[in-house]
Amino acid sequence: MTPHEQTITSAAEGMAKGTFSSQDLTQAYLDAVNGRNPSLNAYLTIFNEEAIEQAHASDARRREGKTLGVLDGVPIAIKDNILIQGERCTAGSKILDKYVATNDATVITRLKDAGVVFLGKTNMDEFAMGSSTEHSAFGVTQHPRDPDRVPGGSSGGSAAAVAADLCCAALGTDTGGSIRQPAALCGVVGFKPTYGRVSRSGVIAMASSLDQVGPFGKTVKDAALLFETIQGVDTHDQTTAPTKSFKPTFPEKLRGVKLGLPKQAWGEGMSEAVRLRMQEAVEGLRWLGAEIEEVDLPYADEALAVYYILMPCEVSANLARFDGMRYGLRERADTLLQTYGRSRAHGLGEEVRRRIMLGTYALSKGYYDAYYRQARKVQTLIRRAYDQVFDHVDALITPTAPSTAFMVGEKVHDPLAMYMEDIYTVGVNVAGLPAISVPCGDFEGLPVGMQVIGKRFDDARVFDIAHAYEQAKLH
Repeated sequence: MTPHEQTITSAAEGMAKGTFSSQDLTQAYLDAVNGRNPSLNAYLTIFNEEAIEQAHASDARRREGKTLGVLDGVPIAIKDNILIQGERCTAGSKILDKYVATNDATVITRLKDAGVVFLGKTNMDEFAMGSSTEHSAFGVTQHPRDPDRVPGGSSGGSAAAVAADLCCAALGTDTGGSIRQPAALCGVVGFKPTYGRVSRSGVIAMASSLDQVGPFGKTVKDAALLFETIQGVDTHDQTTAPTKSFKPTFPEKLRGVKLGLPKQAWGEGMSEAVRLRMQEAVEGLRWLGAEIEEVDLPYADEALAVYYILMPCEVSANLARFDGMRYGLRERADTLLQTYGRSRAHGLGEEVRRRIMLGTYALSKGYYDAYYRQARKVQTLIRRAYDQVFDHVDALITPTAPSTAFMVGEKVHDPLAMYMEDIYTVGVNVAGLPAISVPCGDFEGLPVGMQVIGKRFDDARVFDIAHAYEQAKLH
């Protein structure tokens, strides 16, 4: 294993044994990033000098016997909607092209306290709106295995960076599947935590009641290590919830574990490639000792519709601040209203403007009750349906995405087709549940992902199930 192909675990072991230093590791990753990124476009900003300085500080701590923990000196990447003080943060949008963050996001503060090295900021769909990273104002990210295909989105840059060995791990954000779906398409692990387990302070908001920061890793244990570091109550985010400690056991078998297969997730819309690999994955879970049964998940089919009403409404409110006045792009005009209009027209992309308009319409007088209020009611029914299912099973198993990575340009001009990419993931966000995507094999050279969904705040069990499957798959 070369220095830039490390996992978090192997990197920590190598540094502890003196096989290589954090500076050696970081430089190897930077060389790989600078060599491949011009074509891959996974990174929007590369921290060449800053990363080496952080690695030097980590090595100094290690020499003095003051290592901060397993993540100390480990190089990772950060999605470009998470603030790092003094660094550019674009959220994939022209309107924030020159914006420099004035403070750290809480997750960044916690990673800095753990001694992490930041390699750079990764590409994303503009303001996290998309499922392919084609909506980035700075160009599409290529799939690491096939440059003519997309890596998924909106955290496609982070997923591609991990899959291409351009970092040990990465952070992304997940509003309707934006960690899990690109993780599935790129063949890495991606975890979306229970809503409230990770602070959103310092994260550029898309839909505040749905957004969550989460990790990408090459292994389930790597994702767990990163999640454990960033999770927890934050006084700057009133939606973070006090919870029990996070203690996965990482079992080898799943005896006594009851898994449900929602029949709504196994109907039409799933490609034959995904269906084949998922059938094999289910048999693998049975071999590990899990009890598996088909379950009914009422209102699962309504989750996508609910999501695409609630999310644009929150987008409409959250993006009102990007008006060319306080920060970001300003296109001057004769009147204040014209300045607003020009700044947003030139600074915001088509998909962002579409969702703002949809949300504004749904919140307008005469339509609020018909759309937004009704969606909130159905959201409550969806949450109750999940609660009832979890009275009988420990977790749910579904595909992560309905197909393998699709071609660049195939769906970007068909919004409805693009929105259907989230069919298996949005229900988790609507209900505020934890879920993980773990690779379950390839089909014709392209990865397929299996999704494990748990009950609220049962994040550790989700990791345990994914880890047991992963280890069986590897061996």
